[in-house]
Amino acid sequence: MGRDSGEAGSAYPHEYRAAEAGPLPPTSTLTEVCGSDSTPEGLRMLLLGALLLLLALPSHGQDTMQGPPLPKGACTGWMAGIPGHPGHNGTPGRDGRDGTPGEKGEKGDPGLVGPKGDTGETGITGIEGPRGFPGVPGRKGEPGESAYVYRSAFSVGLESRVTVPNVPIRFTKIFYNQQNHYDGTTGKFLCNIPGLYYFSYHITVYLKDVKVSLYKNDKALLFTHDQFQDQNVDQASGSVLLYLEKGDQVWLQVYEGENHNGVYADNVHDSTFTGFLLYHNIE
Repeated sequence: MGRDSGEAGSAYPHEYRAAEAGPLPPTSTLTEVCGSDSTPEGLRMLLLGALLLLLALPSHGQDTMQGPPLPKGACTGWMAGIPGHPGHNGTPGRDGRDGTPGEKGEKGDPGLVGPKGDTGETGITGIEGPRGFPGVPGRKGEPGESAYVYRSAFSVGLESRVTVPNVPIRFTKIFYNQQNHYDGTTGKFLCNIPGLYYFSYHITVYLKDVKVSLYKNDKALLFTHDQFQDQNVDQASGSVLLYLEKGDQVWLQVYEGENHNGVYADNVHDSTFTGFLLYHNIE
């Protein structure tokens, strides 16, 4: 009895731990596993099976009934089984949250030049800007070719009062005749440059009446008549624009006889005839 009491007394700690772990399995379960012998030897076996069962139970806070029931006869010489095969891989978990941005990397090499794009539409003309500063003067240009100036002019006067009616008046006092287009021996102007000309004359009238005509190629175009007043010197004049072709001739002439030949000149009175080219018509 003392042995039984000692063995029973040594079971208290286990009973205390079993109380912490949870309620013990019912006696019917132990009896079913270890037998129903009521002898002292059977009680010792029953107590030993209970201790082994407590050791096999999970720790405090876990459900004692989660595992499969122990097989019959497992109390005596019980050993752990062989580890099973690894289970299958589980399904992939959800993607994690994005990480924090990393540091800015170094600048990469320039890419290849792309093809030229299409020409865009013309934009709207902008507002005119302010006027800029004057630029630097450019270099002086090369001298150009001088344009040829066509010249034709004369101005002549009468040296004596001796004139002959119905023929060209010979003005032999030369004021200007650089091109020699006026002929003093004939009293006629010869056109060498076709174009528009201006002609004028200024006649001193003395002792007789005067009738003077301006001729072009034997045709009188302009007439001037002045009556002489006794003891008085009078003036007669005329002017005209004429278009001349090369070879045309122009002159002055007294008409209607000697009674109208009062053309006069001396050292203080002049009678003049003048003509010059206004513009040429050279093609």
